[in-house]
Amino acid sequence: MIKLIALYKTPNEPAAFDSHYENVHTPLVKKIPGLRKLEVARITGAPIGEAQHYLIAEMYFDDQDSMQRSLSSPEGKATARDLASFAGTIVTMFFAEVQEI
Repeated sequence: MIKLIALYKTPNEPAAFDSHYENVHTPLVKKIPGLRKLEVARITGAPIGEAQHYLIAEMYFDDQDSMQRSLSSPEGKATARDLASFAGTIVTMFFAEVQEI
C-alpha cells in the first residue's frame, strides 16, 4: 500500500481554510477513484515549542501505479486544481510506502 501525504502549514485564515477544506476539498478527495482510505489529523501541539503545521491528510491507495492513475483521473485533477487554489502556498506533498510492522 502507498499513501499520498499532504502536510499543511498554519493558514492565515484558519476558519476560512477549515470551511473550504471540509465543505469543498474533502468531498472532491472522496470522489477520487481507487482511494482506499482518507485520514485527516489536526495538529494540536508539539513536544517542544509551537507546532509548525496545522493539518495532515493521508490518502491511501493500493500501489504506486493505481495512485498515479487515480491522481490522473478527472476527479484527481479537479482535486489538484482546488488544492492549488486555496492551499498552494502552504501545502507540502509526498508519497510513502506503508509497511505493517
